Amino acid sequence: MSNDGFTPAFSPVEINYLRDDRILEIIWDDGAKTYLSAELLRVESPSAEVQGHHPSEKKIISGRRHVGVIDIAPVGNYAVRISFDDLHDSGLFSWQYLREMHDNQDKLWKDYLAALEARGLSRDPSR
Repeated sequence: MSNDGFTPAFSPVEINYLRDDRILEIIWDDGAKTYLSAELLRVESPSAEVQGHHPSEKKIISGRRHVGVIDIAPVGNYAVRISFDDLHDSGLFSWQYLREMHDNQDKLWKDYLAALEARGLSRDPSR
């Protein structure tokens, strides 16, 4: 598929939330399958609340080991808005962003765990 800058290079043909496993499954038009945990989606939300307006402003979100998804709403033909059960719902996950998460999932997860450790934070909610 040609990419004119407006048409996503890849588009999902199916998006399923596997509630028991808290996993978002995406089947892409090129046959690739993506499995992203709700926790990773939440802590890597593309919202300004998480990402800030510059890479140096990115917030490290802790305590989300058990976060789940309560809604996935399409936004045009280019994204979904994911609502999480911690009430975060301001991130628009474009097809491009989700595909980048697919391609970089291992690095994103490793970097997240390292950032938590460096700050003395945990994936578990504070008591």
